[in-house]
Amino acid sequence: MTPAAQPPFSLYPELDANALSAFVAALESGDVTGLAPARAAEVAEVRSLAVFTRGKVTGADGDLLDAALWRHTGAKPRPVIVMPSPWTSLGWLPYAVQASLFAARGYNVLAYSARGFAGSEGQVDVAGPLDVADGSRALDHLIERSSGPVTKIGFLGDSYGSGISQLVAAHDTRVDAVVALSSWGDLGEAFYENSTRHVAAVRALLKAAAKARLSPQTHSVFDNVLGNRDIPGTLRWAETRSPFSHIKELNRRQVPVFFSHAWHETLFPPNQTLKMFNELTGPKRLAVSVGDHSGPEMTGMLGLPNRIWTDAHRWFDHHLKGIDNGIGAEGQVLGEVMWSKTLEPRPSWPSLTESVQRLHLADEGELAEEPQAGWTATVVCGVDTPATVADKVVESGYDEIAGRPKVYPTDDIDRTLAAVWEAEPAAETVRLRGTPRLRVTYRAANPGSTFVAYLLDAAADGTAHIVTHAPYTDADSPPDSLVSADIDLQATAYDVPRGHRLMLVIDARDPFYGDANLPRATLAFTSPEATPSYLDLPLG
Repeated sequence: MTPAAQPPFSLYPELDANALSAFVAALESGDVTGLAPARAAEVAEVRSLAVFTRGKVTGADGDLLDAALWRHTGAKPRPVIVMPSPWTSLGWLPYAVQASLFAARGYNVLAYSARGFAGSEGQVDVAGPLDVADGSRALDHLIERSSGPVTKIGFLGDSYGSGISQLVAAHDTRVDAVVALSSWGDLGEAFYENSTRHVAAVRALLKAAAKARLSPQTHSVFDNVLGNRDIPGTLRWAETRSPFSHIKELNRRQVPVFFSHAWHETLFPPNQTLKMFNELTGPKRLAVSVGDHSGPEMTGMLGLPNRIWTDAHRWFDHHLKGIDNGIGAEGQVLGEVMWSKTLEPRPSWPSLTESVQRLHLADEGELAEEPQAGWTATVVCGVDTPATVADKVVESGYDEIAGRPKVYPTDDIDRTLAAVWEAEPAAETVRLRGTPRLRVTYRAANPGSTFVAYLLDAAADGTAHIVTHAPYTDADSPPDSLVSADIDLQATAYDVPRGHRLMLVIDARDPFYGDANLPRATLAFTSPEATPSYLDLPLG
């Protein structure tokens, strides 16, 4: 019996490509037969206002890029929006509904497939110089085909397209505003968080690009991450492709940037985007939500109501049309508290954290108020435990959005494979807001060591949900020396209920990450008086 063929892996598992293709066909023909009433009405509206056509953009090196154009007729001055595609074999298709909604609001819009994807020629450059040049060529194409004067210019992208959008804005002075959804700021940090390789993320990117044409350099870099080779060369490659490396240009022109992100992002963890966000000096806004990569904005791609896309429209209406719609006065940060669906606006990122509580790693698995020296907690490397980042890259985030977060059976965590510390049950709700920080000292018996720290919310029955986590790798210390690790866990907004315990779990193996440990080596965690081990909790 022949096994059923597995569907291709996608970073957009909820996206209905057939429905989007039918929507585009209706845009071309006007025949809305079979469309949902809301989509049919959108098609009718945009066709009454603008002309939709498919075409090709001549990109860098003469490569032709597959594109779609929503163009108004007449000589009225208008703003325009360019939308580089996500990392998907569908190319620009995921933008079809939202581009139509922008067109209905008076924008001329061009969406195109990034080089090497879908119907575009060339090879995947991973937001390199060719992709930046392509973005400017796409803008030229749109301006040349606008029948009236172009007033202002926006770039919008999701995932891959968001990084390209930021980079084009940094290099092309014509760009007036950016919307960057599920984006990155520092690609090197995303690939090597605390010097730890994000192997599951790179494998997911490769699987999602199975039909794309990756350049030899792209293949080489991804192979190097997976094979733990040429880290300096990979970081140099990533630096060029990191918006953070070009932030001076964005700040010099005060380019307004709207970011969206997910707390439990497994491709581009939020802290590296926060680094970018916090260094921007122009108008900026960050929406952080429950879920994983592109999940919070997914329903908007399907044409359903979505607050992320609503704010993207408001951002462009304000910064490209000059409409006073209030978004500029609503604060720089809008955080969704995990599992509660509560939205909390804050004036700035630092304002999330009102105070910091320090808990010390102590003997017998306690998170204590006072430091305690002289204890050791030893873990064996090379074996995974039930403490993991998630079950699947990207896909587990959809369960979180649906209110079904992964349940961790804490009693099943083998204490020879993981070190565990617990706080006292919370007397009242603990409002974690911001970036938890961990300092831990340990002795590695062998050269090279890796651990992953998980902060869990544990209920009285022994089940837990993950709050946040971070990996750490030390590659330089000699064997049997003390290593002091100071790391930021990924930022969070989480309410620990009264009666629950905060639990810190540290183990030496997680399939999401490459590790530097030798099989069956040991890591001995401790807390010397000179470098005590502690956990700082941001409270707000």
